[in-house]
Amino acid sequence: MLQLDDLSKHFAGAKSAAVEGVNLHLQPGVLGLIGHNGAGKTTLMQMIATLCRPSRGSIRLDGEDIVRRPELMRRRLGYLPQDFGVYANLTALELLQYFAALKGVRDIGRIRRLLEQVNLHEHAHRQASSFSGGMRQRLGIAQALLNEPDVLVVDEPTAGLDPEERLRFRQLLAEIGFRKLVIVSTHIVSDVENMATQLAILNQGRLSACESPAVLQQRASGLVWSGEMEAGEYTARRAEWQVLQAQPQRGGSVRLRVALQRQPFEGAQPSLPSLEEALMALRYALPQGAPT
Repeated sequence: MLQLDDLSKHFAGAKSAAVEGVNLHLQPGVLGLIGHNGAGKTTLMQMIATLCRPSRGSIRLDGEDIVRRPELMRRRLGYLPQDFGVYANLTALELLQYFAALKGVRDIGRIRRLLEQVNLHEHAHRQASSFSGGMRQRLGIAQALLNEPDVLVVDEPTAGLDPEERLRFRQLLAEIGFRKLVIVSTHIVSDVENMATQLAILNQGRLSACESPAVLQQRASGLVWSGEMEAGEYTARRAEWQVLQAQPQRGGSVRLRVALQRQPFEGAQPSLPSLEEALMALRYALPQGAPT
């Protein structure tokens, strides 16, 4: 459906590429785009959304070159940036009517159905500027879905949301992913671990892995260890390992989870990694230059 080949972006004056040589072939589902701040996630998403042109490479949607013909993507795209702004004096319904007019959508019934889908129908006549962060994000999803897009691009959607709003938002994106291609950028692994069909890992602009969450956890098998040691010994040796978790215990010991290729200390046992631990282990525990 969406094919990225050798996609790269170099900004003038920058010492290194923001995105370098990314190859992805994507079908409907939820793709979690994971990486630390500055890894190139937003730049990659902006190229997919035709907001900036790549320096090299191609992007094709159902075989059509959207770098040369960006309007082909824009007709089929829903986009929610990290900061979704609202007009101070417009209600939620009025704001969606405004965006609908910009997108050529005239079906008022669709606007009301979307408000119901994002659980804002009871707040349709309330000023959007009074909404909480989670409500604004849900309103942003509604505007992104107005034109019934085939590709939905969402950048850092849960930043600033409380736990309940984050859960509701993740459930909404997972439901959309049954029918559409949803690309979710985040540096918070828990945002995508239970809804993503694939995770694409960006590191310094390069794609280091694109696998299902289960496969990534399997690849980290044998790289995560757990055990307990005295606090003094831990203080002396902690620089030797990538520590995933250190929990002080009664009696002066520390319970540890460590990413390393070999047993880090006597008594440490191999441990099943969480997805977040698996990603850290694959990044830190393998030798420099090893494929992840």
